[in-house]
Amino acid sequence: MSTQTETTQSYVSKIAGELHLMAAQVRSTISLIEEAATVPFIARYRKEA
Repeated sequence: MSTQTETTQSYVSKIAGELHLMAAQVRSTISLIEEAATVPFIARYRKEA
């Protein structure tokens, strides 16, 4: 595993733990942000999911 992947997984675990979310939810949100999704789009996407 690369250092960047380990760091990302560390952040995912920390965020998921602090916000009481599943790691998959955090990873999905990170993917949306990496794809340049806007906050309004993410909010609408979440509402429909």
